[in-house]
Amino acid sequence: MQFIRQGRARTRRDLMELTGLARSTIAQRVDQLVSAGYVREGGVDVSTGGRRPNMLKIDEGSAVVLAAHVGATHGRVAVVDLAGRTLAESAGPVIVADGPAALVEWISACFQALLTEAGRSMGEVCGVGVGLPCPVDQRTGRVIPTPVVTGWPEYDVVSALGARFPGPVLVDNDANMMALGEFTAADPDCPALVLVKVGTGIGAGIVEGGRVLHGVGGAAGEIGHVRLRGYDDVACGCGSFGCLVAVASGAALGRELAAADPSVRDARDAADAADVVRLVAAGHPEAVRRTREAGRVLGEVLATVVSVVNPGVLIISGSLARTGDHLLGGIREVVYRAAQYRSTRGLHITEGRLGDRAGVVGAASMVADRVFSPDVVDARIANVTASDNA
Repeated sequence: MQFIRQGRARTRRDLMELTGLARSTIAQRVDQLVSAGYVREGGVDVSTGGRRPNMLKIDEGSAVVLAAHVGATHGRVAVVDLAGRTLAESAGPVIVADGPAALVEWISACFQALLTEAGRSMGEVCGVGVGLPCPVDQRTGRVIPTPVVTGWPEYDVVSALGARFPGPVLVDNDANMMALGEFTAADPDCPALVLVKVGTGIGAGIVEGGRVLHGVGGAAGEIGHVRLRGYDDVACGCGSFGCLVAVASGAALGRELAAADPSVRDARDAADAADVVRLVAAGHPEAVRRTREAGRVLGEVLATVVSVVNPGVLIISGSLARTGDHLLGGIREVVYRAAQYRSTRGLHITEGRLGDRAGVVGAASMVADRVFSPDVVDARIANVTASDNA
């Protein structure tokens, strides 16, 4: 099934060549996948002699995935089929500080509305994927406390959503979900990718070979609290000083601009990352200068990340990425200078292809990977076979 999902096998003959299995074995396994609702046969492939073979495809209409991506100030939810196509989607402001129960209510209401819009039923839901603006312990599904989500660890998001929707509920960090989403859209010959989300906060996701790197405690990619030299007087919400997020995030730039320019402060033109982007687009000289400098500061940290991970692509995403070359230019300037040539050879530093949709694409992909995993597929085939024999 993975060969079919990856597009490497379009016919039963392709599967025979890829696996070396006998025709009868392939026929039996394909029939099982069809009966279980994973695969369908439709259309015909080009004949190499004799009867033209039927084409194998994932049965994308058999089930849907519910995906949500939540940042510090905005959220996006979607209903996605098993082929990764979005059937319905919406976005809106969220206030993470209101707590997890309020967020679960918002996500659930959006899912219900989108299922109706897409014309799909609750019985067709095969799983839920959610990205949150904080690290998540992959063993328990519980949120790891940060200044953004201080009251969340006691709340079981997985159980709360699992009581409302069928299938597995998978929760991960929002930057990880964005990285996984961008990986699905990346060139096939890119085995390793790093995505850095620069918005109200700063975080990173690392994907290699289609798998997200979580680390022992789920905190891999948490670069926002790397301490910087020369910024010991800059306080961070975590209680430390000189953290990257306190110096180079959209929230930090907004505070700096409001403090440095009375006209900005009085007009309340700078409050968060979106406002900084607006000021940069308007050519505000101090906003442009500080954004470029933030890129250089980010570049110092990312040069180390690049040296350690050696990715093929470094994606800069989040709201501040919309400042274009002002942020990206500063990052490129430092990374290509500070990291060794072996680490930057062939490296592309760019904005993502999916933009604001990367998180929901990644969340849906995470659930699909679970749904199509060998253990889950084998269990479903066994259940279908037992029902047929009953």
